[in-house]
This record gives sequence, C-alpha cells and structure tokens, in this order.
Amino acid sequence: MQKVMLTSETDTQTFAKVLADMNLTGSVWLAGDLGAGKTTLTRYWLRAMGHTGAVKSPTFSLVEPYRIHQADGTIKPVYHADLYRLNDPEELEFIGFQDYFTEDSLVIIEWASRAAGYLPSPDWLIDIQRVTGSEARQVTLSRADG
Repeated sequence: MQKVMLTSETDTQTFAKVLADMNLTGSVWLAGDLGAGKTTLTRYWLRAMGHTGAVKSPTFSLVEPYRIHQADGTIKPVYHADLYRLNDPEELEFIGFQDYFTEDSLVIIEWASRAAGYLPSPDWLIDIQRVTGSEARQVTLSRADG
C-alpha cells in the first residue's frame, strides 16, 4: 500500500506519471466522493501514458476507450468508465463491458461499487479522499489482493 498527499495540480501530475510508469493492466477501481479528483487523475494518467488527444469524462457515455501507443510499438487498450449514473449493472452487459477485460488492457473504473457484483474483482484500488479544510487530497494506492 502506498499513501500520497496531493497538494497541487503538479502533485497530481507527478502521481499520474508514477501510475503510468507502473504500466498497469487489469482493473483499477477509483474511489472517492464527488469532486474528489478521480477524473482529473485519470486525465493526467492517460496523458502520462502518451495519449495526446482530448480526455472526456465518461459520466454520460459510461465508457471512453483509448488506444495508447507504447514505446515498443504495441497499442495498449485503455478504457475509462464512470458508473455513477448506472441504473442497473445489466446495462454493462448490453454495451459489452466484459469485452474490455483482456490480458493487455487497462480498465479504470470510477464508481465501480455501483456494479460490484457484476464486475470482475479489481487488481488495484485507488482511494482519493479530500483533506478537511484544504484543497489537498490523500490518495491510497493498493493491490486489491492485499
């Protein structure tokens, strides 16, 4: 488990670079209250991975797909999901959500708890909590298996 205090946008960018350098695959669940910075962190993370285009919030589309060109010439599929507005986890079946989970993909999920029984278990958890009385965020990164 790793705990990091983010006190500025630069800190968030630096932490996103750390995540990008880890070259994670699998499922990463982002937890935190509304406005905690989950989408902002993901935006910086995708850019640190090499994405140069726009990074839209998937609040209404549920999922935004990205194809990140790796240094070795491969393309890494990354999916950013926001399940806050999900009415029923079965909706994920209709959009083929399970197909996103491949050996080499990274699936970053905000509000995964809304479909916890439907989703495969996460590989990583990132919990973002506001620090009372400041703009700082306490971020905890941990492997889901311990």
